[in-house]
Amino acid sequence: MGKHYSAAMIVIGNEILSGRTQDKNINYVANKLVEHGVSLKEVRIIPDVEDIIIETIKTLKAQYDYIFTSGGIGPTHDDITAECIAKACDTTLELNQGAYDVLLTHYGSKEELTEPRLKMAHIPIGGTMIPNPVSAAPGFIIENIYVMAGVPRIMQAMMDHIVLGLEGGAVIESRTVPCPYAESKVAQGLGDIQNHYPQVDIGSYPHFQGGNLGVSVVLRSSDLVLLQKAEEEVKALIAAIG
Repeated sequence: MGKHYSAAMIVIGNEILSGRTQDKNINYVANKLVEHGVSLKEVRIIPDVEDIIIETIKTLKAQYDYIFTSGGIGPTHDDITAECIAKACDTTLELNQGAYDVLLTHYGSKEELTEPRLKMAHIPIGGTMIPNPVSAAPGFIIENIYVMAGVPRIMQAMMDHIVLGLEGGAVIESRTVPCPYAESKVAQGLGDIQNHYPQVDIGSYPHFQGGNLGVSVVLRSSDLVLLQKAEEEVKALIAAIG
């Protein structure tokens, strides 16, 4: 077995926590990472508060191979993500020439590249740009931190570019086994199977359909041999109950 790559995502924005905006980025990032052999292990949703952003970045970047952020890199006063990440990485923001050129081309003139828009051309010293084919304003990479916009269409375009350069492990496969019984009937058996196959992540997800309780048992692993064996044991467990 090769190295397992882990990641965390930080969703930054008061609008998410207030309920005014629904996050659509977590699922997209998680699916893209799975396709490239990286497991998303943790997600935090935090406000646009400097101390919280800095502390969260410092904590998670030391724990995971990759950190992905969304939100807070626009032109308004509450877009403070770039500045906070610079502080978390013990550096400062600078006007990035590449980002400036991209924005100047996009807006067409220096007059149109107003001070708020120019803010989006500042990235931490030592950072590199993440292209934005949708609205030009780039994200950036510094250390193991990938900083993206919060708008889903823009974030997804940035993520599509990022994953091309990620180093990942074996692709994680999943299997779903339907179970027509209540979760309580399979709980102990699933626990025993999980203990026998620690390399396979086994989750049970109850549902209520047609007036009946049931469970979807989802197994995930990069080891296809163990995944198949665990799947067979889950199926046998369910069959034995019937």
